[in-house]
Amino acid sequence: MIRWIGAWLAAAATFGVLDAAWLGAAYARLYRPELHAILAEHMRWAPAALFYILYLTGLTIFAVAPALRARRWATATVMGAIFGLVAYATYDLTNQATLAIWSARVTSIDLAWGAFASAAAATAGYFAGKSLRAG
Repeated sequence: MIRWIGAWLAAAATFGVLDAAWLGAAYARLYRPELHAILAEHMRWAPAALFYILYLTGLTIFAVAPALRARRWATATVMGAIFGLVAYATYDLTNQATLAIWSARVTSIDLAWGAFASAAAATAGYFAGKSLRAG
């Protein structure tokens, strides 16, 4: 159990740092100009926290766990990238298909970001899980 908690925490820390840096840099230059008409006035913290908990749990189950079983960090990287691409595509492409205002530019940048950040987080989770004893 400690192995999975450590892997989840490492993935969470990595994803959290990367996503905070990304959102801090991209909000004013990408999201606000492209999506201003549909953005909430204030951040809603409870849904955001729930997203991160669920997303990182999925990343651990579908990318980190297979990599630990295979004993290959590259599996974590590739599966993390695929998981991120699919998850971010679900969100962005659904929005692009159903909302009157959604930018193809936001979609393409988000898909690349989701794949990258998820690959990095899954890889960090793999190395943390690998360093801990199976339990």
